[in-house]
Amino acid sequence: MSNMVKESRHFWGFALSEFSYFFVWAITYGFLTLWLEKVAHVTGSQAGIIFSLMAGMSLIFQPIFGVVSDKLVFKKNLLITIAVAAILTGPYFQWLFMPLFNISPILVSVVTGVFLAFILNGGVSVIEQYVERASLANKFEYGHARMGGSVAGVIAAIVAGRLFLWEPNAIWWATSASAVLLTLLLLFSTKINFDNAAAVMGDNKDEKMTKKDILSIFKLRNFWILALFYMGASALFDVFDQQFIVFFKTFFETDAQGTLIYSYMSSAQTALELVLMIPMPYIINKIGARNGLIIYGFLTCLRIVGSALSPSWIWIVFFRLLAGLEMPLLLVSIMKYISEAFDIRLYATVYALASNFAKQISVFIFSSAAGSMYDAIGYQHTYLILGGIVFAITLIAAIFLEKGHKLTTIETSDDIDTVIAKE
Repeated sequence: MSNMVKESRHFWGFALSEFSYFFVWAITYGFLTLWLEKVAHVTGSQAGIIFSLMAGMSLIFQPIFGVVSDKLVFKKNLLITIAVAAILTGPYFQWLFMPLFNISPILVSVVTGVFLAFILNGGVSVIEQYVERASLANKFEYGHARMGGSVAGVIAAIVAGRLFLWEPNAIWWATSASAVLLTLLLLFSTKINFDNAAAVMGDNKDEKMTKKDILSIFKLRNFWILALFYMGASALFDVFDQQFIVFFKTFFETDAQGTLIYSYMSSAQTALELVLMIPMPYIINKIGARNGLIIYGFLTCLRIVGSALSPSWIWIVFFRLLAGLEMPLLLVSIMKYISEAFDIRLYATVYALASNFAKQISVFIFSSAAGSMYDAIGYQHTYLILGGIVFAITLIAAIFLEKGHKLTTIETSDDIDTVIAKE
């Protein structure tokens, strides 16, 4: 009984860590544009530089953070550095942003883009791979801990809006407070059961990562298939959503009516995503992480093509709500699949490169292409093209993506050693 209580306490430490980190994420991405416009009075081009630098710097941070995370494994040096940097968001936006802006708008754009990319675009893969590794060692489901992030998104939307109306800079102090909580959790609450360390560190815990080990990833066909899948399915999921609200409003007589229905639809999607996170780990354990990824790809295709062919906004809402199923499918499946199909010691590097890094490149390429197609051929025809690309790449993944062993379902250290020996 005492062991169950101990593991339960460990679980909640990681779930709360996900909550505190994604609270920072949700407020920043939800309100940065509004704050820049209403408080800092920056131009659209200056704001664009900030977001471009956030995306561009992520292409530098993510692979570096992936390699460093694999070397650190359960050491929290990088995690705590990111958490402490997040504590500085309040002081930065309250006291430093405007003085830097008065010196040079370009300077503040560069500093802000690099600063936020370090915490968010780079940091997200660090915390997610750490929690996934902890789930293997502590024997809880990553998807259940990740629910903390979904809850953070809901609460941030409710709290931050009211804070912004009361005092716009208060949203940044809320992120600092959440980062303080994250730092304390990392220092005192996120404990690892090292009796099961072999599930994460391999059979030789003392063997250090080498450059040759890291470079070996690029020789694996399965790595490139997974990267292609992410570039085609997951990235186009985001590209499709970028201007979706503009397309959605075309089904209504007024913008206000479309915006209102859109907000209700988004809230319902978030609620559905949160609810489905509960059974999703068990579903993926049953059908397999690889199959979960393939189903996600075909669902994404269905949602994009279905939206293009929808005769009314009611059908659009139906296809939009599929996103509430897609995100739990993707988040749980990708974490389980990497741990099953690749060398567990290279987990963070594979995750950073095959998913986040590849996705950022694809979003960068397809965002501008999709924007041009919207103007040239309209939303419906563009969506049909995007849906066709997703279908083709998902079909390739369904044929060539390899199956992995079910490491996450192992219950004892003896079983782990047996599987490792077989590998």
